[in-house]
Amino acid sequence: MMTDPIADMLTRVRNAGQAGHKWVDLPVSKLKIEIAKILTENYFVHAHKVLDDGKHGVLRVYLKYHDGQPVIRHLERISRPGRRTYVGAGDIPRVRNGLGMAILSTSAGLLSDRSARKQGVGGELMAKVW
Repeated sequence: MMTDPIADMLTRVRNAGQAGHKWVDLPVSKLKIEIAKILTENYFVHAHKVLDDGKHGVLRVYLKYHDGQPVIRHLERISRPGRRTYVGAGDIPRVRNGLGMAILSTSAGLLSDRSARKQGVGGELMAKVW
């Protein structure tokens, strides 16, 4: 039984990038699709799509590389099931002075740190990417 599927997703993406794979397949969920969508919108991955495998479905994330190195240098889960981390709208961290990105789960849905600051909402700090 897996207790933290988001940490599993981030680990699979991180490992696939370090191994030089073109894509990584993940068990699908609505939250994982939203995380993949945010990574795609912020140019950390090329694309994502949901494939039908006849069972539950598979989320395929196409990784992005620059000069042979993965664009995602660091992918870290912040809020965990055993220790949740919440931030207010004024306390959203700037990751790598704006070069990175934080992913937040807010009342307005899953947002990047820039979108959350723009909308003035805080929430659970899910992950940091750079």
